[in-house]
Amino acid sequence: MFNPIAFLKPREAHAHCDIPCGIYDPLVAKIAAQTVQKMVLRMQNLEAPQPGAPAGERQSFANTFSRYVTVKEEHAEKCKEELRILWADYAWPNTDANDVAAKFNAALKLAGQCKQTVSMENAEALVAACDDIATTFWATKNVEYSDPNEAARYGA
Repeated sequence: MFNPIAFLKPREAHAHCDIPCGIYDPLVAKIAAQTVQKMVLRMQNLEAPQPGAPAGERQSFANTFSRYVTVKEEHAEKCKEELRILWADYAWPNTDANDVAAKFNAALKLAGQCKQTVSMENAEALVAACDDIATTFWATKNVEYSDPNEAARYGA
């Protein structure tokens, strides 16, 4: 027997906005990229225990390092997700489609490289690529892009 209540029951959906809502901001991708950058910095500054250090000290190091790796990789993937949404769903008026595609292709590849490596060079390039995309995005709205809170958000 057909149950209309079961038929109309909402199912879980995963999308930014396939309506589309028209609300986009590359800042989310940049914050994810900055998180990648910060995790690389923390991994590079984490001091490994000396040979023969107590097991607890070695375990603490391993736990901290693995958490940094996990967060780095999760945020690199989040950056990729946000960039894919922005690229695919936003109309990009008054831009060169090939130029926009090249910017996104480069940024997506950098995010992938950030997942594969512990490289400050790659992390910094990913943040810069997000800034480049943001500059192009805001120009389509006749707004000059700036991120005055970048340094405060990233912190020491």
